[in-house]
Amino acid sequence: MQIKGFSKLSKEEKIDWLLQTYFNNDSSARQVLLQYWNKNIALQELHDGFIENTISNFYLPYAIAPNFKINDKIYAVPMAIEESSVVAAASKSAKFWLDKGGFKAEVIDTVKPGHIHFIYEGQTTDLIRFFRQNREKILQSVDDLQANMLKRGGGIKDVNLIDKTTAITGYYQIEFLFDTADAMGANFINSVLEEAAETLQRLAGEQLPGKLQILMSILSNYTPDCLVRASVSCPVKMLKTDELTGEDYARKFVKAVKVAEVEPYRAVTHNKGIMNGVDAVVIATGNDFRAVEASVHAYAGKNGRYTSLSHAELKDGIFRFWIEMPLGVGTVGGITAIHPLVRFSLQLLQNPTAKELMKIIASVGLAQNFAAVNSLITSGIQKGHMKMHLNNLLAFLKATPEEQQKARQYFADKKVSFKALKVFLGRE
Repeated sequence: MQIKGFSKLSKEEKIDWLLQTYFNNDSSARQVLLQYWNKNIALQELHDGFIENTISNFYLPYAIAPNFKINDKIYAVPMAIEESSVVAAASKSAKFWLDKGGFKAEVIDTVKPGHIHFIYEGQTTDLIRFFRQNREKILQSVDDLQANMLKRGGGIKDVNLIDKTTAITGYYQIEFLFDTADAMGANFINSVLEEAAETLQRLAGEQLPGKLQILMSILSNYTPDCLVRASVSCPVKMLKTDELTGEDYARKFVKAVKVAEVEPYRAVTHNKGIMNGVDAVVIATGNDFRAVEASVHAYAGKNGRYTSLSHAELKDGIFRFWIEMPLGVGTVGGITAIHPLVRFSLQLLQNPTAKELMKIIASVGLAQNFAAVNSLITSGIQKGHMKMHLNNLLAFLKATPEEQQKARQYFADKKVSFKALKVFLGRE
């Protein structure tokens, strides 16, 4: 049912309308919303102010994956996610690699792009000449906007005119390349682009013979030059399992990763597993997981075919496993200074710079991937996953504490399924 002025209603009025319109005034529906309100009024008001039309909070479990040794420094990593097996898998991988040198990570670059998109109805040669003559004026027009960023070591690194007329008639870009230091930088980049676009429009009106029309000015969440690499390695003898020699394990692992490199159907699931870990840390540190996801998946398909973000090799008796991915994240700005749990997360990580956070996140993604591939080539993915999922199934079936304890004991060495659990609990 349509409603006018919904955003102007109080939170209580919004809920009243929703219940009357969609829930037949069911009081239990109201209670679902109210039970998630924070009793700390000031904290609740803070959360209400993050977005529009808030009526409650939607909580994610907040967990810790300890023992992450990254560049010889040990971290306890915060993760916010609802999927049952993710934190357990990350923690298991961190512990596995702890005595094998841990994770090594390096930032390759931190450049982030933004573009002024425009149409020019004139000669390309005139536009090129105009841009060369006015490039410095365009840059000078945003001096005030980037003054503070320059003090922090960031700012505009380059500006280029890009001809896109083969794709769309008359379509050009002015591409700005930024370093946003410890900020994710979206607001900074967009402010600079919009100010520069106004200058471009004004100068074009004064100097260009053809019409120039600004279409839009916006950052790109595709950051292929804001890259981080994380890796692990060890002698193959350290990979020995009860069923496989270290070399057999390594060969099987490398082949499994190779499948993800050549087969998109596998690569998507393979990379999704990586993002289980990446997103959980990105969310816990107050960063934009949607932007990270979009950039990562675009990067995975940058060569025209979607492929694995991670790679593995066995060479001279050494197993090596690594990942390279774009990560545009920050540790200042946004909600990092006002969300209490985000502040806690960053303090827990010893107040990292943006580069340090990139290394941590990439390492967690690699750990998550190692755990998944390890399960696939040994016990199978469902054994561990369903053991973790058992808690959710028990909650769904409203098992008593005594039933829960007995079920965990019973299924400790058995396959878990919803049907088997129902039979065990006598719910069939």
